[in-house]
Amino acid sequence: MEEKQIIDLYFARSDRAIAETDRKYGSYCRQVAYNILHSHPDSEECVNDAYLKTWNAIPPKRPNPLKIFLGKITRNLALDRWDWNHAAKRGGGEMVVSLEELGECIPACHGTEQIMENKELVKALNTFLEGLPVQTRKVFLRRYWNLSPVKEIASFYGMSESKVKMILMRTRNALKAYLEQEGIGL
Repeated sequence: MEEKQIIDLYFARSDRAIAETDRKYGSYCRQVAYNILHSHPDSEECVNDAYLKTWNAIPPKRPNPLKIFLGKITRNLALDRWDWNHAAKRGGGEMVVSLEELGECIPACHGTEQIMENKELVKALNTFLEGLPVQTRKVFLRRYWNLSPVKEIASFYGMSESKVKMILMRTRNALKAYLEQEGIGL
């Protein structure tokens, strides 16, 4: 079923909307959640919660594309679950490593002033990402948006792990230089 037809099912408040969403995007959403949580039960719960949030958001929203809308909801729910699971202890895994890597080039957000400056940061990040070669952008987003392990990225794109690490390092360095040039410092 096409995306537009699925969205129309939400607008018609048809229970079939959830089933069709799961059929078309379920594996994608589960992978997004699993890359963060490394737990199938927690991932499944996040995906189910994402479907509920989607049900409550459509209508009035008409997301375009639906896949990205679902991915963002799932990712945010998985990050919240990860925070809850690790509230009393320092965890490991790809999320911590990925965020530490990015921490070298993206400023932390603390306080009201920073929240206002985030709009400029988002704009700068989007401009930077649009300027990257397609494959570099995909590798970067797969690592830092989907929180995929380097090994998985290398396998998916048919590269060596060292090549993926080099692409990520060079892209982080370029991002840091770009943000400094734009007046967005750490």
